[in-house]
Amino acid sequence: MLALRLARGAHPLVQLRRLLVTAAAAGTGFLLLCTLGYAMAHPDASARSVLRLAWCVAPMAATVYFAVAVARSDPGTRPRPGLSAIGLGPVRLMAVSAVTTALSTTLGSMLALLFFLHLRGDLTGMPFDGAAAEFLAADRPLPLPGALTLLALVPLAASVTSALVLRPRGEKQARMSSTSTTVGASTTAGASTTAGRSATAGTSPKAGTTPTAGASAKAGTAPTAAASPTADTTPIPGTDSTSTPPGASADSPASTTPHDFPAEPLDPQRPTVPQPAPGGLPWSVAVLAAGLAVETYASRSGPAHGLALPGRFADGPAGVLAGWTLTAMGLALAGPAITYLCGWLLQAVRPGALRLLSGRVLQEEARRIGQPLGVVCAVASGAYATATLYAGARPSFGPLSTLGALLVTGCTVATLVTAAVEAKHARAETTAALLRLGAPATMLRSAALLRAGALVAVFVPLTWAVAELAAMPLTG
Repeated sequence: MLALRLARGAHPLVQLRRLLVTAAAAGTGFLLLCTLGYAMAHPDASARSVLRLAWCVAPMAATVYFAVAVARSDPGTRPRPGLSAIGLGPVRLMAVSAVTTALSTTLGSMLALLFFLHLRGDLTGMPFDGAAAEFLAADRPLPLPGALTLLALVPLAASVTSALVLRPRGEKQARMSSTSTTVGASTTAGASTTAGRSATAGTSPKAGTTPTAGASAKAGTAPTAAASPTADTTPIPGTDSTSTPPGASADSPASTTPHDFPAEPLDPQRPTVPQPAPGGLPWSVAVLAAGLAVETYASRSGPAHGLALPGRFADGPAGVLAGWTLTAMGLALAGPAITYLCGWLLQAVRPGALRLLSGRVLQEEARRIGQPLGVVCAVASGAYATATLYAGARPSFGPLSTLGALLVTGCTVATLVTAAVEAKHARAETTAALLRLGAPATMLRSAALLRAGALVAVFVPLTWAVAELAAMPLTG
């Protein structure tokens, strides 16, 4: 019920994103149902039916990826201070976000089922009723359990993935660290108080004697300070009881808080530590090189058993498909590190205010924007390699192949746009602070254009080079 209320009262832009998720889920569900219809119409071609079902994995993965990005950028399910007091903690908000994602994708699956039944002719009232009755085996009864199982794949995968991505990380460790810090501080305070009392009792003068100034000077402290039991437990102004001990490092568990859900608002006097550079660039390069090597070996190993690709493509070896997949994965994994490198290059060689601001923002947003950008480049590389491979005899795309290509391309581009909007909202406070300090708005717009230009100047040639290398073994 709470998820429905949040969905109804959301911003129009948020509603538009959810409608796009619903449309993507409807397209993917329709592809899955068409695979079921093909299997019913061709009961003897079980291998081709399984292959068509396997080709639906790419649109389904793109839809789930987009749904998770929309769930992450939803401001209605973002943790805020004070919500835990009314029962809306991080875990509850994570569950609400997963339910909202499940509702959006389930609505899309139901629309796909209605459209599928109209094309089969099982439902009437639309101009296109029965338009694909022969292809979808309208003369055979529709297996309802199989259809519902296929339609439940996208909502189940999207909701589970959203819950895993948005789960509160490190909350239990932070609570345990806070408890251990408090216990450690109490123990230290008790020990120092006991030591002070023991020292006072041990150095107290005997009856009838008076301590001299020299004895006090040798002791190094005043007698009243040693006798005070609260001298070691008085807190220093500006600190709290759970602050980091003097001997502990800044990276110890007791001094860290969960990054996803901070326990308290950020203090301008204590800025957060900058994030380190994204790792994984050597692994992504290794995966990319492995994909090119597998593709080259498969193309030169002689005739092999081919896969009947949808959309009337020519049959190709399975190793070529595996090589293309590894190449795309390597390019997608390299996105955050390359984005961070772009920010570093912008700041190189005595940067001014504009280049410094652009480079720092790119480095800060490398993980948020780099991964969707890498996925878009991987999809563009695959499309360019396919167009280069079939430049002489371009295959005729069918409606289902066109729908699948549009789903993959549209979901990846929409995910990149959603990540860019999320990054803009994340740095809204920084932008407002710069404007209050007197920074001109034209400089901020110029910095945004400089960041976009740097990313285009790096990723477009990289995508073209990877696509050419991927298509070279088959065209040569």
